[in-house]
This record gives sequence, C-alpha cells and structure tokens, in this order.
Amino acid sequence: MSPQPQNSSNNGKTAAITAYITIFGFIIAIFMNMDDKHKLASFHIRQAFGTHLIFYLLGAIASMFSDLFIPTAFYLVSVIIWIYGLIAAVQGEFKMIPYIGVYFQKWFKSIT
Repeated sequence: MSPQPQNSSNNGKTAAITAYITIFGFIIAIFMNMDDKHKLASFHIRQAFGTHLIFYLLGAIASMFSDLFIPTAFYLVSVIIWIYGLIAAVQGEFKMIPYIGVYFQKWFKSIT
C-alpha cells in the first residue's frame, strides 16, 4: 500500500485544531503554518490566541473574588467558548467566536 499524499486542507486543519490545545499548542500551530500559510489555520490561530488571552486575563480577575459563583461562571463560559472554536476547527469551518471573534481577527491580523 502506498502512502496517501497529504492535501493542503488537511495541513491547515491540523494546525487549526492544534491552536486550541493550550497556549503551547497555539505556538506549535504558528510554526506549523509558517511555510504554507493556510487560511483556515491562520483564522483559527487568531481565534485561539484571543480565546487564550481572554481566558488568562479574565481568569486573573475572576480569581480575586472570594465568591465561588463568579469564577465558576467565568470558567464555564471559557470552556464553552473554547469548545465552540475547537469544534469549528475540527469541522474545517470559518466560525468566529460570538461577539468577540471579529475583534480577534482585526487585532491579531499580523499573526500568521
């Protein structure tokens, strides 16, 4: 059996999915997308970077509250946003994170 050639859409999809897997996955995805510059990968790298930034910045703020409701609500929303982006990457779709995804594309257009 001969090895199957990898098509370019698969490579972009792999980098797109990798971008959502922790901040280290985001960095790896940038290197994966450096040579070929797949549109799908670039799109999801920007979305994932924004998602990671929001998670860490708001996580720091939420951790200041002693009330359990605020951090729990924050983490629940963060997980939902992360899953939304990851599913879009797995399906190979250009779905922006609701409300804030358009800003991620503008602010981080220099990434990839």
